[in-house]
Amino acid sequence: MIDIDYPYHFSGQGRTATTDYESHIRDLIEQVIFTSPGERVNRPAFGSGLLQLVFAPNSTELAGTTQFLVQSSLQEWLGDLIQVTGVEVESIEERLNVSVSYLIRRTQQERVDQFSR
Repeated sequence: MIDIDYPYHFSGQGRTATTDYESHIRDLIEQVIFTSPGERVNRPAFGSGLLQLVFAPNSTELAGTTQFLVQSSLQEWLGDLIQVTGVEVESIEERLNVSVSYLIRRTQQERVDQFSR
């Protein structure tokens, strides 16, 4: 199976760029985390809405809500590909850092990836 790299671009040969399976899973997680609901025309519920929370007042309640929001979105949209074992969200000034711990179901490989915007 060929996995398309995200964000979409062309390879040096002028073809659609591809990537390995683990990197493709990471790309899918990034898409879910940083897509706002309503942003995709044919899937209006897709995404986590995380970027809308960047400007909310920082608090422990917001951090907990954000973790729940991200974890539930990942389970909803990627639950057949990964098992989410943990999510940590940290907001530092205008920067948002998200750490996702997960198990890739096909390979049984455990990973922790960092995402930031």
